[in-house]
Amino acid sequence: MQRRVLLKLGSTAAAALAAPALCAQSATALTPIRFSLDFRVTGQTAPFFLAQAKGYYRDEGLDVAIDVGSGSVASITRVASGAYDMSLGDISALIEFNAANPGAPYLSAVYQYYNRAPFVIVGRKDRGVTTDFRSLQGKRIAAAAVESTRRAFPLVAKRLNMGAEPFTWVTTDFSQRDNVIVRGDVDGATYFHDSAVSLFQRINPSELAVLPYTSAGVDLYGNAVLASQRLIVDKPRAVAGFLRATNRAIAETLANPATAIAAVKAREPLLDEKVEAERWRITAQYVAAPDTRGHGLGDTRQLLVDLQVDQVVEAFGLKARPAAATLFNRSFLPARAEREVKA
Repeated sequence: MQRRVLLKLGSTAAAALAAPALCAQSATALTPIRFSLDFRVTGQTAPFFLAQAKGYYRDEGLDVAIDVGSGSVASITRVASGAYDMSLGDISALIEFNAANPGAPYLSAVYQYYNRAPFVIVGRKDRGVTTDFRSLQGKRIAAAAVESTRRAFPLVAKRLNMGAEPFTWVTTDFSQRDNVIVRGDVDGATYFHDSAVSLFQRINPSELAVLPYTSAGVDLYGNAVLASQRLIVDKPRAVAGFLRATNRAIAETLANPATAIAAVKAREPLLDEKVEAERWRITAQYVAAPDTRGHGLGDTRQLLVDLQVDQVVEAFGLKARPAAATLFNRSFLPARAEREVKA
């Protein structure tokens, strides 16, 4: 079965990549796509709203509905269950899902959004936290019960020889992380770097230390655009078109964020455009990470993919090692020239 799917996929993907944009679609001909974000509507995902607002998805013959998410794991199960066609989900969580569900994949990553996972711990300097991870020893660090940044920390600890439990985890709901830091209940907390903007509004950033996992030499791919295997096989043109439109919007947002932030504001009028612009400024560092200069937006290095699989299997205590080849389907990526990062 898996062989038949892969053979069909090879021919249909090639046809999709060669197809031009479908610029003259009528409303009745548009292909509906249900897309789930990883979390709330913020500047972090501004390009998707820019593509929608400027009609880039419609130009590709797509009617894209963008819904809020409830975490990286939910982004995966939403697509695997068939409730959504595509989503934005974490690669490490996808590795775990594939390990628990061997065989032909239910879904694959088709475009790497975060070229590096924006995992950070933010701590209070007045509690002795510095930009050295070893300063966290003996501290109290808040994190949600099940979230990617917390679960990946053993990779940092191993890399720096910090021991298995260098500090005490304090389980806290996502919505309460800022509060427990401000009150001083904990010394720091885990964040996606861009999501820490809310904390920076309440505590002067000069009083906080930001510790990116990348600074410890832990190079993980973060959230990627995921597509269901059903969509990949049955509607390859839709997958290719979605990525062309999204990539176009990412490139434009990197070059000039203001219009994309305005599109986010139009979706969520209560958002502060200045705050969301700052959120995107941080996000952009991970979307257009140094690797993208070599292979373009949306792509990965196989060596790092293989390494991440090994690291996640060990850190998460997985019983099986999923094949790295099942994680990514690069055949739908837009042309390299379209994915070049402009200086």
